[in-house]
Amino acid sequence: MSVASSRHFLQIPGPTNVPDRVLHAIAKPTIDHRGPDFADLALEVFDKLRAVARTSADVVVYPSSGTGAWEAALVNTLSPGDAVLMCETGHFSDQWSELAATLGLRPETIPGDWRSGADPGVIEQRLRADSEHRIKAVAVVHNETSTGVVSDIKAVRAALDAADHPALLLVDTISSLGSVDYRHDEWGVDVTISCSQKGLMLPPGIGLNVISAKALLAAQSAKLTKSYWDWQPLLDFGKQGYFRYTPPTNLLFGLREALSMLLEEGLDEVYARHDRHAAATRAAVRAWGLEVLCRDPETTPGTDYSSALTAVLMPPDHDADHLREVILEHFDTSLGAGLSKVAKKVFRIGHLGAFNDATLLGTLGVVEAGLTLAGVPHQPGGVTAAIAELTGRSGD
Repeated sequence: MSVASSRHFLQIPGPTNVPDRVLHAIAKPTIDHRGPDFADLALEVFDKLRAVARTSADVVVYPSSGTGAWEAALVNTLSPGDAVLMCETGHFSDQWSELAATLGLRPETIPGDWRSGADPGVIEQRLRADSEHRIKAVAVVHNETSTGVVSDIKAVRAALDAADHPALLLVDTISSLGSVDYRHDEWGVDVTISCSQKGLMLPPGIGLNVISAKALLAAQSAKLTKSYWDWQPLLDFGKQGYFRYTPPTNLLFGLREALSMLLEEGLDEVYARHDRHAAATRAAVRAWGLEVLCRDPETTPGTDYSSALTAVLMPPDHDADHLREVILEHFDTSLGAGLSKVAKKVFRIGHLGAFNDATLLGTLGVVEAGLTLAGVPHQPGGVTAAIAELTGRSGD
């Protein structure tokens, strides 16, 4: 029997829950996007985006999804036929590779098992073998939303440097910016790709690129066709706080508020909060006797557990989508589905964005009850294990 609630509980890895403070900001009256008030808004948003990305580099913002921001990174820096080294870490890295091929690029993929991050050692090997420097960019998904795996971007940069290779480093932070520690400048990233609906706690509708000086130089000779995504007009208009075309005005009101919330809490504190909730979730999964999809970081190069979401493997012969249907029907709660290669094999618990201990414990309680109702073999006590992790009593 379906149980209606006063509100739907959205515990997918994005879009995430939008805080009331952000919703109220979005509800402001729309203003003239060619007027002085808008310029003040846009310039403040650009500055705060730089702070969250930990960069002093240029930022461009699009009315788009994250896929648009992917395309912008590619078409502004590359030319037809250029080779791009892609690291297969899950569904979204595969989609990015498919997009590159559609644009006329030549993606060269390092195969992966969808349980591990990009291997810096293998990247270095491939780049050392590319003595003619045919590879023009290395593209890595920082936090793979389909699998709950984080790739070590600092180590990837070290691999490029060790190989003495001039390729650009393009990094997808769509589900990590604002939820997983990320450092554009310190890690030597050339283009950071992100969007609004995950760690930035907004509805979908804003895509963005952070652009290094090296990437701007590459853009001067890039030959891929572009118009809407062209960085240069956006940068020219953006210096004065304006857009080349109609901007998502009210979403920018919301973005300013969301960025303010992250900076008021403090980025280190934001990341520690996400780490803590992720650790408590993994404790619950293990107490249930289930398996986290991400491999043990201690034994897997370039890999870390995601602090934005946890992907959970179902026991053999049990359907993750059936479990999700049971949880939706009985508790009006949405969990993330398994995508493509892991469809029906995993479910994903989102614990990013506007999220606290009470929300986490409620979510894990719902999952534990859902496992029982769906007849999925498991041990009780997942919520108890999470409480122990949250209260610092897991070693008692």
